[in-house]
Amino acid sequence: MATEVIIPAMGESISSGILAAWHIKDGDYVEKEQVLYELETDKITSEASAEVAGVISIKVPAEEEVDIGQVVAVIDESVSAAPASEDISEKQAPTSDSSTAEAEIDPEPTSISETQLPEPTQLNHSQTLSPAARKAAEETRADLSSIDGSGKDGRITKSDILEAPTQQLKQNIEQVKTISVTDVSLSTVPTPERHETRKKMSPLRKKIAERLVAATQEAAMLTTFNEVDMSAVIGLRKQHQEKFTERHGIKLGFMSFFTKAVTHALQAVPQVNARIEGNEVVTQHYFDIGVAVGTEKGLMVPVLRNCDQKGFAEIENDILNYANSAREGKIQMSDLQGGVFTISNGGIYGSMLSTPIVNHPQPAILGLHNITERAMVVKGEIVARPMMYLALSYDHRLIDGKEAVTFLVKVKEAIEDPAKLMFGI
Repeated sequence: MATEVIIPAMGESISSGILAAWHIKDGDYVEKEQVLYELETDKITSEASAEVAGVISIKVPAEEEVDIGQVVAVIDESVSAAPASEDISEKQAPTSDSSTAEAEIDPEPTSISETQLPEPTQLNHSQTLSPAARKAAEETRADLSSIDGSGKDGRITKSDILEAPTQQLKQNIEQVKTISVTDVSLSTVPTPERHETRKKMSPLRKKIAERLVAATQEAAMLTTFNEVDMSAVIGLRKQHQEKFTERHGIKLGFMSFFTKAVTHALQAVPQVNARIEGNEVVTQHYFDIGVAVGTEKGLMVPVLRNCDQKGFAEIENDILNYANSAREGKIQMSDLQGGVFTISNGGIYGSMLSTPIVNHPQPAILGLHNITERAMVVKGEIVARPMMYLALSYDHRLIDGKEAVTFLVKVKEAIEDPAKLMFGI
């Protein structure tokens, strides 16, 4: 009996994908639930497992585009797993027959003087060598045809043979000296190769490109900046990190503070928690925050639901689980849908400042950057403070400068005084 391996439905908006990689080879015996292939779509990257055990026959090679419902392989269930091979040591062990063993031993190699050295070049029949010269020729294996004799009637002497290598070297040096730069053709100079690779754009990368272009073309994009002193958050994390980790089994990071700060700011400035649909403005009264996660396949934005109802530990745990799922290609469609606002942390890559692009149809995105100590004036004194630049990009059709600046100030106040987050003020 044969079972077809079919590309499963991934959601109403997904009709095709790229068969990115096979994790098995054609003709392999696969076990039930064994991972077979990796599929990339314009939304997610996912893996598929075998429904039955048997020998697989691959019908579609890797990196080909496939449709939902297409057969990409067939598993023959009638073939069982191949038996374990016999111990190779038993098959290849030599017999104890002394005659056979002796037959496999190579004969003693011939003397090196008889087999590995070339014979000296034959002389012209009219030319003879003295015993001393002949001995020198045999010892040096000299090419006598290239040696000009200095003896009587051009006879080659022992000294001619011994000095031949030196004379040849001198001739080579003289030839090199006579070569001018103009004698070398420029066409013979090798040109460094220009290596290029060409690969079809993945559905995910293609979709990201389309969405980013659409966002810049459809929205009136504007970015407003501010800076925030991270001293309070850093001190709070340092003070409570050990106990927090012991109790919740996860570290307290910066993203939970900013997620709560953004939620606080959205509550204070509801104009930012809205979107445009046609000629209508839709105000959202829930707080689902998207957190941008970078993966090898591209940028994904899983959504943290109901952030106004969650504590720091729940948010940190959600972020960690989503990040792991995204990088392993196991994130679900439902994890990426919705979201009223996005936070993008370029600071983990060392970014000092940027203008992030809005994740359409969301109205705004907050860009976080690296933390650096800078000289700041505090109560009339110059002190070093760990500072971070904040960048709020927003759709100016919906959000005015007043709302944007107020939103950023609310985030800044919440981070510089985390007690506001604890008490919701």
